[in-house]
Amino acid sequence: MDFCKQFNAQTQSMEKGMPIPVVITTYADRSFTFELRTPPVSHFLKKAAKLESGSKAPGRDVAGSVTKAQVREIAEQKMKDLNCDSIESAMRM
Repeated sequence: MDFCKQFNAQTQSMEKGMPIPVVITTYADRSFTFELRTPPVSHFLKKAAKLESGSKAPGRDVAGSVTKAQVREIAEQKMKDLNCDSIESAMRM
């Protein structure tokens, strides 16, 4: 119950329905800590392309497109979770 209360308090300013990965560490005395991560890139790509879901036939049908500027924005948002040194390498990932 404590986790739910703390999680809801930290995520109340975020968009409703956004997937948020969480890393939870529990200790022997039943205490815990958790770290919120940024949403997956697929969520940002669908949002940038204004899509509800991906292509029904991946590799054959194109569901949408994003600009290089949008990819840069996504890379800047994900930079703290990625193992990269520069924005350009994050954009390639």
